[in-house]
This record gives sequence, C-alpha cells and structure tokens, in this order.
Amino acid sequence: MKRTLLFSLIMLLTASFVGSQPAKKGVSAPVSSVKQTKVEVYYFHFTRRCVTCQAVETESQKAVVALYPAQSKQGVIVFKSFNLDDKASKAMAARCKAEGQALLVISGNKRFDLTDQGFMYARNNPDKLKAELKKIIDPLIR
Repeated sequence: MKRTLLFSLIMLLTASFVGSQPAKKGVSAPVSSVKQTKVEVYYFHFTRRCVTCQAVETESQKAVVALYPAQSKQGVIVFKSFNLDDKASKAMAARCKAEGQALLVISGNKRFDLTDQGFMYARNNPDKLKAELKKIIDPLIR
C-alpha cells in the first residue's frame, strides 16, 4: 500500500513538473511541415446483423462525419466498415486484431476498442456514442 501511494505521489509530482515547464518562445514549426495524424474508425461485422449491429455502423459513421466534416473530406479521418464473412476483409481484421464484431479507432500504433460503447449507446443514446468517439479522436488529431 505504501509503495502504491509513494509511486502515485512521485508520478503526480513528475507530471506537474513536466506540465509546468514554460514553452519556448519564438520557436514554432512551419505550417507546411506539420503533418496531421490519420485516424481510422473501423466497424467489423458479419453478414447476419441485428438492428443494434446496423445502428452501431450507421450512428458511428454519422458521428464521424458530423464531428469532423473537413477532416473526413480530406481523408485525415476515415470511417470504413468490413464484413468479416468476406475473404477480402480477413487481412484487415487480422491487422486490426478484430476477431468478431468490433468498433475500433486506430491511429498509428494506437488502438481503441469502442465496441462496448457502440452496442450500449447506438440505438438508445447515439449522442453518447458520438461523445465517446469525440473523446477518443480529439486527442489524436491535435
């Protein structure tokens, strides 16, 4: 218990020290050299789907387009759906480590699984699903 408390205290102090460092003035990257990170939102499903499965896909896609219209048009944020029964989707499922129905947000080597939230909120509270997607995607594009 003491170790955990001590470790937590050290981490808190380290985080506050790092966060309180003043920014260097006069140093900024040229706008053209700043590259936005690509964010991919994937929904994996099977051919036979229930109403909720279909809602997860529909509401997730609508949320991505509504929250990030410019980035969606530019291809910085993409939404794609894959049918796991299609042989063409097997490679993508393996790359994303999707073994069944899944709602994933992937950026670089970061992978976020929002499957539970998708199935929990898509039909009854799509705004909550939208908020969950925003909470994950916003830090990835800044």
